[in-house]
Amino acid sequence: MICSLVCPQIMLYRVVVTSLHLLAVVLCRFVLTSHTPIGELCVLLLCVTPCTTENPGAAPTNVPEAAAVHEDYEYYQDGDVIIGGVFTVNSLLRGAYYESLAISKMFTVMWCLNPQPHFYKDLLTFFFAIDEINKNPTMLPNITLGYHLYDSCAETRKAIKNTLQILSGPGKMVPNFSCRERKKILGFIGDQSSATTTSIAQILGLYRYVQISYGATCPTLKDKSVFPTLFRMVRNDFVIYSNLAQMLKHFGWNWIGIISSTDDSGREEFMVLRRVMRGFIDDKTIILDPTWATNIPLLGKHPEIFNCSLSFGAKSTNIEEFQNFANEFQPHKKPKDKLLEDLWMSEFGCSSVDKRKNRHFENLFKRSLHECNGTEHITDIQHLFHGGNAHQVYHAVYSMATALHDMLGFMKTQTSGSQLFSFKHQKLHRYIEASYYFSENTSHKYFNEDREFVTQYVIQNHLLVNKTILTNDVGLFEQSNSSDQNIFINASLIKWKNEQKEIPRSQCSEDCLPGNREVPSSNVHECCHDCVPCSEGEMSNETGSENCMTCLDHEWPNKNKTECNPKQIEFLSYTESLSLFFMVISLFLCIITFLIMTVFISYGDTPIVRANNKSLSFVLLVSIMLGFLCVFLFLGRPLDTTCRLRQTSFGFLFTIAVSSVLGKTVMVWLAFKATKPGSVWKKWVGVKLPNFVVFICSSIQVLICIAWLSASPPFQELDKRSYQTKIIVQCNEGSVVGFYSVLGYMGILAAVSFVTAFLARTLPDSFNEAKYITFSMLVFCSVWIAMIPAYLSTKGKYMVAVEIFAILTSNAGLLGCIFFPKCYIMICHPDLNSRKLLLDNRKMP
Repeated sequence: MICSLVCPQIMLYRVVVTSLHLLAVVLCRFVLTSHTPIGELCVLLLCVTPCTTENPGAAPTNVPEAAAVHEDYEYYQDGDVIIGGVFTVNSLLRGAYYESLAISKMFTVMWCLNPQPHFYKDLLTFFFAIDEINKNPTMLPNITLGYHLYDSCAETRKAIKNTLQILSGPGKMVPNFSCRERKKILGFIGDQSSATTTSIAQILGLYRYVQISYGATCPTLKDKSVFPTLFRMVRNDFVIYSNLAQMLKHFGWNWIGIISSTDDSGREEFMVLRRVMRGFIDDKTIILDPTWATNIPLLGKHPEIFNCSLSFGAKSTNIEEFQNFANEFQPHKKPKDKLLEDLWMSEFGCSSVDKRKNRHFENLFKRSLHECNGTEHITDIQHLFHGGNAHQVYHAVYSMATALHDMLGFMKTQTSGSQLFSFKHQKLHRYIEASYYFSENTSHKYFNEDREFVTQYVIQNHLLVNKTILTNDVGLFEQSNSSDQNIFINASLIKWKNEQKEIPRSQCSEDCLPGNREVPSSNVHECCHDCVPCSEGEMSNETGSENCMTCLDHEWPNKNKTECNPKQIEFLSYTESLSLFFMVISLFLCIITFLIMTVFISYGDTPIVRANNKSLSFVLLVSIMLGFLCVFLFLGRPLDTTCRLRQTSFGFLFTIAVSSVLGKTVMVWLAFKATKPGSVWKKWVGVKLPNFVVFICSSIQVLICIAWLSASPPFQELDKRSYQTKIIVQCNEGSVVGFYSVLGYMGILAAVSFVTAFLARTLPDSFNEAKYITFSMLVFCSVWIAMIPAYLSTKGKYMVAVEIFAILTSNAGLLGCIFFPKCYIMICHPDLNSRKLLLDNRKMP
């Protein structure tokens, strides 16, 4: 169609353009196949790529490219500034063969066919926006906007020719030349499809003319280095795919079939869709993307199939006064509007004054035409106000006019309708990027960083009512400048096809219940899975979870692994029965110790008390009683203070007790040695040596405790690893060396006391304590030796209970073995508590 009109330079240009075009197609297909946001879904995808460069309804390959076009559908209005436009109203371009009697040769005429009412509404919206701006005294004062438009008929080659024609001006097309005198082209609006938009953009980008497409969605068009002046009133396909994926995830569908085509209702895609739908999806829910959702003839031709289907598309608002403006368009009022005439033929069956056109129409569509009376109105067309891109076209015109208004205001240039403007169209895109519009008393930027108009997508439910498809808004995608948008759906408003009238299930595998996670199955489909329980320490509280969540350190999942519950805090509290038992025993033994001390005070002047070092006995009794009371430091929730006092007080008191026992043993041994004539041990007999032994031994333990507390004192610790379901609050001993040094030193004293007492057990003394000390140290050492493995093999509160038991038992052993026999003699056999008996026994050999 272009070859006969272009010069050799333009032929070279076409080769370059075609090469770039094919490269863009390859890139787009690569992006679509490798980065689709619904790649995790198992789909049957029949995709006619949105970046395809050939319209399926284009002329057959046997039709010559230079064939004449029956009608170019040109619209021109003069003005100070011209806005070019390439719109899609007719969706097919076909060739018809005619015989010329003059040259006796067949020739081909290209016919644009099948005008779509909702696409013609886009054209009317353009006219309405231009008329509204020209009548607005506050926008572009003293400037009249004109336009030069063509219908591309969804054909790439015709779109290229129309673009070159607009650049050349009215009349004969001369590439690289403009016949517009001083009237300048502001920019271009169009086209709807990605294929024609790409071809137009490759030309306009060379001249830096702004182009605003109202329907192209190919993701490659956002590349500013390739398309430096292209803007779009719609989001790219990646956003559409993301919205589609969110909708599918919202309903939990992953076993689905998707038929997707984003070109302009091409015949081949329509035939494929119709062929696949037959007997296959009569009871299935259809999800339509914005392109399919605006295909009103398709929905109307198969209402039963598309009943209860879902779709999403750009949110649009009604344009005030547009309906009154559109009613003025009638063929008898607009005789030069050939698209309007074609629309009257296809919708009302009205004949044209062109007889050849009537015959061609009747032969092609098998429909007879008749003369109309002129009472028909465009608003009588059923699908005129459903679908289309009127909202986008309206904003496209206003964004370009607003940018021009801002540019002229910034330049402060005084202009009139007949003057040559000083603006440069090469800079217009900068002002378009910064332009704003007002909606609901709020300013919004026209375009985002990808030069795409940011709009909300609404979700609609298509319902069959009286053999007519009606739409009902049931949700929306929240407006966002990024590709991710939040989805809001009111499921109660949706009518479904299934008998249960509820959200249909469409999954390869059942959703995994909470407490389980999905793992890939051996099935070939990625959306099929098996369910396995969450691992230890993990949980899932959602149906269909792909991963389980690990609980925090202080939490643990319940039995079903559906939630993380706080771990049980464990320590030997005062309210436990075991603690109550220990407290009762400790207080009871303290009372017994106190009673024994009372007895010793009462009988303090008796021989049996005086013979065994009365003061040392009182020191031993006090240390034993305090040892019983230190049990309370081991009860309750451990704190840093109680942890420091717990072991040190226990070690210090037991050291005093054992040191006192050792002092008693030494005193017994010296008393026997001093009775021999000429013994050198007489000077050591008395209370000074036992007291000195107690002081020295206790001082060493005090130094060990001070060093321990200074280097690494005990502290509170939360043990989260010993048990899965509980946290043990315990005392960390800090320095292990310090802890075992305290116990080791105390054990050494006990061993020395035991050995000394054992050796002195046979000494002839009627009140010889060595026997009782031997038994007490035997009990003491046995308890602590048995306590060590039990202490190391237990955890938590039971480890503390073992230590408390050892303290009580060893203290009770000392108390019982040393003091009970003396109390028995003093209370039950006072006759044995006499000085004479004591002296008589000492005389025995």
